[in-house]
Amino acid sequence: MRPVIVRWRMRGCARSASPLGSQCPPAPRTTRAARRCPIATVAGSGTSTTQALQFAESYVTEDLVLRTARSLAHEVGLDAVTPGAGAALRLLAAAGSARAVVEIGTGTGVSGVWLLRGMRADGVLTTIDVEVEHQRIARRIFAEAGFAAGRTRIITGRALDVLPRLADGAYDLIFVDAESTGFAACVDAALRLLRPGGVLALNGTLAGGRIGDPAARDVETVTIREAVKAIRESEHWIPALLPVGHGLLAAVKC
Repeated sequence: MRPVIVRWRMRGCARSASPLGSQCPPAPRTTRAARRCPIATVAGSGTSTTQALQFAESYVTEDLVLRTARSLAHEVGLDAVTPGAGAALRLLAAAGSARAVVEIGTGTGVSGVWLLRGMRADGVLTTIDVEVEHQRIARRIFAEAGFAAGRTRIITGRALDVLPRLADGAYDLIFVDAESTGFAACVDAALRLLRPGGVLALNGTLAGGRIGDPAARDVETVTIREAVKAIRESEHWIPALLPVGHGLLAAVKC
């Protein structure tokens, strides 16, 4: 049998003035670690990104209280933060030794429990929502999680009506889990409410995966795109877009 010779020819490749040089991608290389380690080999497969994201979401497991709160959210038609996003919120609260936190969108208490578990033992979570029934559920969830009633301040109302009544520069972290139409106003309010070094976190900033698609021009995607762009270009924030859950934009106030 004659040996089969495979000839590679790159079509349409061109040199560019870009600092990256040629636009032609280099031939893939198999590292020594990949040849030696099955895990490294899997990481190079076409499904590696999906698998890695799934692993990240399940990396920190939820206890019975969080699973119950998540189930109740599903029953009332809410899309609670994912375990990966919740773990990131807990991390942000713990890293900043957060004592005063504002949450916009109480839901059934999923994100609130994650935040409280990262906050200082004497910290208070101020959580705002328009749905009284959802907040009743959240109140029970907070109690089941072992938090005293004084650890939460549950306010019923529209966030844009409540936020102006909160004190300037008094908060360590603000989490926004609300409709994208209110992002810009919430960001403006956060700039006033956060202390220097405080953290803003916006949920849902990947717009269902459409954020990076230039062809996606629906109102929600455009609104989110404008909000994250404004934060990125502002001199008041140091941001990072975390690919957990539905997208979590975290930004530190300068």
